[in-house]
Amino acid sequence: MTVTPFSTRTMNLAHFVEQQARRLSGRPALIWGEAVWDWAAFDARVKAMAAVFAAHGVGKGDRVLVQSRNCNQMFESFFAALRLGAVWVPANFRGAPDDLAWMADLSGARLLLCDAAFPEHAAVDGPETVLAIGAADFAPDIDALMAAAGDPPPLAPVDRDDPAWFFFTSGTTGRPKASVLTHGQLGFVVNNHLCDLVPGIGPDDASLVVAPLSHGAGMHQLLMVARGAPTILPTAPRFDTSEIWSLVERWKVSNIFTVPTILKMLVEAPEIADHDHSSLRYVIYAGAPMYRTDQIRALEVLGPVIVQYFGLGEVTGAITFLPPGEHSVGDGFRTGTCGFPRTGMQVEIQDDHGAALGPGETGEICVTGPAVFAGYWRNPEANAKSFRDGFFRTGDLGHMDAEGYVYITGRASDMYISGGSNIYPREIEEKILQHPTVSEVAVFGMPDPKWGEIGVAVAAPVPGQSVEGPEIEAFLRDKIASYKIPRAFHVWDEIPKSGYGKMAKRLVREELERRLASGQDA
Repeated sequence: MTVTPFSTRTMNLAHFVEQQARRLSGRPALIWGEAVWDWAAFDARVKAMAAVFAAHGVGKGDRVLVQSRNCNQMFESFFAALRLGAVWVPANFRGAPDDLAWMADLSGARLLLCDAAFPEHAAVDGPETVLAIGAADFAPDIDALMAAAGDPPPLAPVDRDDPAWFFFTSGTTGRPKASVLTHGQLGFVVNNHLCDLVPGIGPDDASLVVAPLSHGAGMHQLLMVARGAPTILPTAPRFDTSEIWSLVERWKVSNIFTVPTILKMLVEAPEIADHDHSSLRYVIYAGAPMYRTDQIRALEVLGPVIVQYFGLGEVTGAITFLPPGEHSVGDGFRTGTCGFPRTGMQVEIQDDHGAALGPGETGEICVTGPAVFAGYWRNPEANAKSFRDGFFRTGDLGHMDAEGYVYITGRASDMYISGGSNIYPREIEEKILQHPTVSEVAVFGMPDPKWGEIGVAVAAPVPGQSVEGPEIEAFLRDKIASYKIPRAFHVWDEIPKSGYGKMAKRLVREELERRLASGQDA
């Protein structure tokens, strides 16, 4: 018999729920409107859902596809799938049926759990079983099946490299890819996030969800389960700043995970003045860099509670972070930085050949360490492009200063070449946002017969105010080199956002092309 000198067995992440049910049985675990489930009830529901999944043939390694708005059943499905050793495959509920069909085909999902509000999505081919969240004509209601469920299945034994979650990329170019997150990797990320982002969180804290659980918010709430802190779900069908600040006051919320555009909306909302938000300890923003003007506004309104982290789904957010103590309004702040490397992670700025660059030199931000994912599911070409000498290539450009702080220049795909000069939109956007009546802006390159590409800026004014393109151009004249100034300026009432609330330049570009073709924009 061959004796393995070490074990690769790891904890099944669903065990977190059992642990809290033992220790904190009567304390709140999940709050949604007036419904409150304590840890004992939440544990019982997770086990009942796991029993239903198992009764429909779901076992270790099978994929469970979920199409749903944020709700208790969606959150429960994560742990129910993990309990069986199955893989959770959550979809962005705002996606079209064709998007879900692609996810079903790529993942090879055995079961689809579908919100009753999405009957067209439930018709996708592939999954052998479809169950509904709520009363639906297309499938039985999962709650009714859970009420009659048999004995709960035991926790499946898992290896550290067993897939736990297919985290779909946002698909800025081409079809979204499925990043394979494993039990062992996520176990490291949980501890890493708790160490760097929300130190000291426990059962007396409370966390409010303001983004879809299918992505970064789901990871953040896993931290809360690990520490026994309750998760609070808003009930409004759309993002409602009044409800958010009301919930913060009512439940004495201590932490929120969000993205810069949502944080900007929260701190600019008039309702914030009507509610006590002194319980907030950590407001984490990620998913995109936050412009300096917006950072200052958030600090002035909320105080020293904001935390930045930089990362991708492929690294579950764990690349760099900037804690509250290193955010400041004064001149001592390192403007433009996304922080320093996360605990246990190594970050390098590399050239096109993989060589590490020195301080101040611009290159690709690359990372290695236990938070890096196991690769893209069924996509060897993407894996070959994304890994080099053990480092994951983020596709983001930036530089590092002598003290190890990282600065993002932009996505490699965002850079454009005009008249032979490389131009990085981030710098230009930062300058434009210093204009007192500009609220949001996106800068990108567009084809041009003379220059190859020219810079185009699409801006939105501060609500209730106005601004014109020539005014923005004049504002930039003494702030950046003339060759970096965009050749065209467009002002819209609102800039398109992705399904996760982030500004997506792909959507802005598509809308601009549509407007130009129709003659709506000159």
